[in-house]
Parts: sequence; C-alpha cells; structure tokens
Amino acid sequence: MDQNQIQHNPCFTSFQQDVTSYSIPERFTFPFYYEPHPLAVLASEELQQHLKNQEEWRHNFGLDEDQKGLVIGKMFGVLVVRNRQNEIGYLAAFSGKLAGQNNHSLFVPPVFDMLTEGGFFKKEEDILNKINAEIEALENNSQFIALEQLLAKETELFNVELENYKKQIKASKKERKAIREKAVNDNLDSVSFENLLEELKKESLKQAYFLKDFTRQWEVRLTETQEKVEIFTNRISFLKEDRKNKSNALQQQLFEQYSFLNACGETKSLFEIFKNTVQGKPPAAAGECAAPKLLHYAYQHQLEPICMAEFWWGQSPKSEIRKHGHFYPACRGKCEPILGHMLEGLEVDENPMLVNPADGVDIETVYEDDYIVIVNKPAEFLSVPGINIQDSVYERMRLKYPNATGPLIVHRLDMSTSGLMLIAKNKDVHKALQSQFIKRTVKKRYVALLNGLVSANEGEINLPLRVDLEDRPRQLVCYEHGKPAKTQWKIVSQNENKTKIHFWPITGRTHQLRVHASHSLGLNCPIVGDDLYGTKADRLHLHAEWLEFKHPITREIVTFEVAPEF
Repeated sequence: MDQNQIQHNPCFTSFQQDVTSYSIPERFTFPFYYEPHPLAVLASEELQQHLKNQEEWRHNFGLDEDQKGLVIGKMFGVLVVRNRQNEIGYLAAFSGKLAGQNNHSLFVPPVFDMLTEGGFFKKEEDILNKINAEIEALENNSQFIALEQLLAKETELFNVELENYKKQIKASKKERKAIREKAVNDNLDSVSFENLLEELKKESLKQAYFLKDFTRQWEVRLTETQEKVEIFTNRISFLKEDRKNKSNALQQQLFEQYSFLNACGETKSLFEIFKNTVQGKPPAAAGECAAPKLLHYAYQHQLEPICMAEFWWGQSPKSEIRKHGHFYPACRGKCEPILGHMLEGLEVDENPMLVNPADGVDIETVYEDDYIVIVNKPAEFLSVPGINIQDSVYERMRLKYPNATGPLIVHRLDMSTSGLMLIAKNKDVHKALQSQFIKRTVKKRYVALLNGLVSANEGEINLPLRVDLEDRPRQLVCYEHGKPAKTQWKIVSQNENKTKIHFWPITGRTHQLRVHASHSLGLNCPIVGDDLYGTKADRLHLHAEWLEFKHPITREIVTFEVAPEF
C-alpha cells in the first residue's frame, strides 16, 4: 500500500482498485449508529489486509497462538476523504497505542504525542515509575511482611487472652454473688457479714486492677510493634498520595495539550468540550480514539471527510464483547462530546435513535380481562418512554385504557426484543403481579436464533453484568461490580451455521440474554441481528414466546404462548 500513498501526504492512501463507480454519500456517517458505506468497507478491507501482511511492527492481537506477550485487541478506524486534487482515498488510525508506540507509517499521528522523547509526559512517567517501584519494594520488604505478621499474631493472642480473662472475671462475679446470697441465708452476724463483703470487694478490685494492668502491658507491647509497622505504612501512604497527586497533575497537563478542529476551522480543548457534560471533565484517554484522530488530521490537511467506519481487530477483552473484524460505532463516554464538536459544519446522517421505529406499528392483544392485558410487543418498540421518543407500550396502553390506575407496565422487554408483555389495569393487580416477579415465581421462556453453532445441548450461564459507563447502554461482564445474572438454555435445532435456542432467564438484567449469548465465556454465538454484540440484520432474532404466572384475582396458573416471526 505504501506505493499508492500520495507523496506530499503520507497518511492519504489511494484505493488499490478503481472506485469511480462507487456512489459518494450525500451526508457524512453518523458515528454512533451506522451501516458502513461500501467505500468505508473497502477501505477497511484494505487496511485489514495491511495488518495481516505488514512487518514493520509486532503487536499481539491474540490471533496467533504461538505469539508471546500480553494480548491486546485494538479498535481501528478508516476515514474516506477527498483531497484538493479531487482524488478519493482514505486515512487510517488506531485507538490508543499500537505496539507500544503512537506513530506508525500509514496511520495518522495522535492529536498530541505524549510519547515524544524528552517530553514532559515521559519525564513525569519516569518519576511515577520510580514511585511505583519504591512502593512495590516497600510492600514486598521481608522485614515489613514479618512485622505485619507479628502484629497480627500478637493482636490475635491479646484478644484470646483478654476474652479468657473476662470469662474468669464473669465467673468470679457470679461466684461472689452466690457467696453473698448464702451468707444472707445463713444469717451471718453483722461483723462477719461486713468482713465477708470487704473480702469480696478486695477480690473484685484485685481482678479489675489485674485486667487494667494486663491491658496496659499488652497495649505497650502492641504499640511497639505497630510503630515499627507504621515506619513502612506511613511511607507507603505518603508515596501513594504523592503518586495520586502527580498522576492527576499529569492528566491535567495532558488534557491541556489536546485541542480539536471541526469542519468550520474552530478549535476547542478537551476542557472546553467536556465542561458542560455530566462528568464535567474529560475521562482518562479522551482524545486517543481513532475517530477524533482521523477527523482532526483531515481538517488539518484540507481533506474533505466523506464517510467513516471503525472495526475491532484481535481477541475480545474479558469484560466487553468485541468480535474480530466486526464494525462498531464510536464510544459515547469519550467520543460523543468530542465528535459533537468536530462534526459541526459537516452535513451528517440523521441520528436514527431520534426516529421512532414504532410509528404506524400496531400492538397485538393476546389476552384481556377486567384486570390484565397480555400484548405481543413488536421488535424495535419501546416498553416505556425513552429520552427522545415517547411512543411506547406504556403510552399506547395509557391511551387505550384511560381509566386504568397504577403503572400499567409490570415488566419490560428490550426495545429490540419482541414478545409477550404483561399489563395491569389497576394498582392492586400491578402490586400482586410485581410481587410474583420479585419472588421469581413468574416463568418466562425466550426463543432466539444464534449466529453460529453451540456445541453442548443445554446448560446454565453465570456472568455478572454492569453497564459500560463509557459506552451506554452496552453491558460489561464484571465480577467485581456486576450484578448476578443467570440464564438457563437448551438447543431447539441447528442448521446452516445457525442455532435455534430456548432461554430461561433466572434473573432479569439489561441485555442479559444478548450478552450471555455473545460473550466468549457464554455461548460465544451472538443473536442474529444483534447490533450491539453481534452483527446488524433485519431485526434482533430474540422473542419472549412463553409466559406463566398466577392470575392475581382468580389465583389460577395461566400460560400464554406466541410464536416468533422469524
């Protein structure tokens, strides 16, 4: 590909084949939800071929079993552009670093190169690395480890001995009480009784003094050991606080170096871009993604952006779902504010998330009585009103049953999922049905078509989930902060590299079935049409087909089933 690059602009790459027959899109790609334009697909294919064949650098994407080292998959991006000579070509970029470097031939440079030798980042990074090394040395110091173990052992011994002595004191107190009571019952003369009380009092004081002296001696002993431990812990705490402050200052200094152009020729810094967002400040690594790099370079070199696409190359990370070679939208947490500025002045495709896909679509009523309604929600239909679109099952039911009381919606389905939904006509019925869902006595079965073949016949998936804070509404597998998510499954049939499957969700987490199907630790086969965790198709092939619960009024077990339209 190098021989095809324009000499005066080494990052502008001409297509290897004639593209004059390709239509040019009227508007630029909406980067957060798109179907790649054929030109962007062609550019991606050429870049992928380059990644397979190049020998300039080595990076472990996890595609070669024999390659050693840490596996790091990467997001790559292509931006199809027109240069001042009216030639169509493309730019390429990667997110973050590649093979430990920011700059490689073919790829556009970063907006700011923090890895420049002698630059402030490298100098501060060296300081932080020295602090990290000192912290690690202190934490692994044999004397420190021995002192910590000694302190723990002495503390445990003190607590055991203290507890035993307290038990002795309690038993002695009980014994003295019995002696006093016996003396009273034996009608001891007053002098003898007073002498007895004095002896018992002395014994009580003696035990109290011993307890006080015992505690004091142990406190002295423990304090001596604690002070020796604190010589290390205080130094470690100081270093960690120093590291935190230096790291924050470095991050601040870094953000000050990042300024982004837009199509109008206007420049904004990261701080200006993020100051009015919810977080109020840029997240870590903001500005290092492929899309901002591509657009900034194009604006700098008077290249007209035509369309773009981003794809994942390599093994998927453990937490999120990224399929090798698949196209993905730009991330929202870091890129949405930046691209919001950078796309100003460009004619951009309409945001499809502002268009109501349910407009003109009817909802089928499966069952109705005086208390409940069962509907068959179409795919791409909101269960409840969204931020931008109000039309939903809730709104339709509210209009259809104006005299109904309560929240109406008992449970939800994802917008893209079709199938059975339960509606309550009054508050008491809603409360009774909600109670069944909370107690997990409601039984649900979904049917899905998976893109791939599952080897086992049935099983259970346990993968805890939480929202991806930097790319909502995507979900992550997270064993530290995720909520428990459990799914039972069983294969219905398999043919032509597709698996029809039944899912029984034990829990009801957002996108649970979609993640459990697609994740490498789940079934590793995305649901057909899953535009978040797989590949877009005519629709998401996931349907809530069967529902069983106790009728809140008749108390009978009722069952409903509606077959999917796929």
